[in-house]
Amino acid sequence: MRHTVSIALEDRSYSIEIGAGLLSDHATFAGLSESSSALVVSNETVAPLYAQRLQQTLASRYKTVHLVTLPDGEQFKTWQTLNTIFDALLQNNCDRKTVLFALGGGVVGDMTGFAAASYMRGVPFVQIPTTLLAQVDSSVGGKTGINHPLGKNMVGAFYQPQLVVCDLDTLKTLPEREISAGLAEIIKYGPIADMAFLDWMESHVHALRSGDAQALAYAVQRSCEIKAWVVGQDEREAGLRAILNFGHTFGHAIEAGLGYGKWLHGEAVGCGMVMAAHLSLALGLVDSAFVERLTRLISAAGLPIQAPVLDEKDNAGKYLELMQVDKKAEAGEIRFILIDGPGKACVRGAELNVVRQVIASC
Repeated sequence: MRHTVSIALEDRSYSIEIGAGLLSDHATFAGLSESSSALVVSNETVAPLYAQRLQQTLASRYKTVHLVTLPDGEQFKTWQTLNTIFDALLQNNCDRKTVLFALGGGVVGDMTGFAAASYMRGVPFVQIPTTLLAQVDSSVGGKTGINHPLGKNMVGAFYQPQLVVCDLDTLKTLPEREISAGLAEIIKYGPIADMAFLDWMESHVHALRSGDAQALAYAVQRSCEIKAWVVGQDEREAGLRAILNFGHTFGHAIEAGLGYGKWLHGEAVGCGMVMAAHLSLALGLVDSAFVERLTRLISAAGLPIQAPVLDEKDNAGKYLELMQVDKKAEAGEIRFILIDGPGKACVRGAELNVVRQVIASC
């Protein structure tokens, strides 16, 4: 069964198509901009699995369908890799009507979107996420960018795709670790917006980990619905949208501190949610039962719940240093996404001694 979730952003509105077999269905791409050429951007892992299928489908719409294959991994989300996309666009004489297709996980999607936003000051692009994490989070909402050695996603742009295509068949080739990483971004939607969804997650987490098609279809659909609702109200993260970063302030510090690629993004976010929940408890926003419940679910999803040591001499200090290089920081003050009671999130600061204690206890 096919589901459509709409992102309402006036002239930048688009749909998220969710279903099986979408890559091979010409109708999936029927409403896209007219162009003589397209460029599929993928990576070394995904391209051998799905690039030819997508190119064959797109061949009925475009005279030429080029392919550029990037190295796979968070550590390659850099200026150098981004230039590989620009090289392909220029070498193939792509014009401002050329449509870019991001075929891969969050790294491919973020970089392709940033390339689309920048090339000739903006060309159309389509998100085709092939990981669970990308389908439920990074492909939706128009955040694009690359990492800097000092901070994750610190260089980028808000740039909306024309379409998001979540082909559930692509999830069948994901390793178990990638499924678990995606579950982190699904779990976050419960504490911040929908406790009934959290209840559902608790009863279906094992089905999700085992790749149950029906469970995955609902999880992707509901996650996209919640994110679409948030993005529709706050496209550029002026307020409400920041709640989608629950667990990410700590999580991004883990990724940067360990070195990009050591932990998957979802693994860092899962652990970061545990840390953010403990900080919420320390500030009197939730009770210990809520923290224990969330921690159990994150563990059941196959995600780490013990924070890694980033510095043997001053671990908390290292976390604080990394968290100060965060897009939500204001005038040097770290801003955290915390749970202000089950199903409700808030953005606020916290005294550094309290944050240090939380880091030490996690």
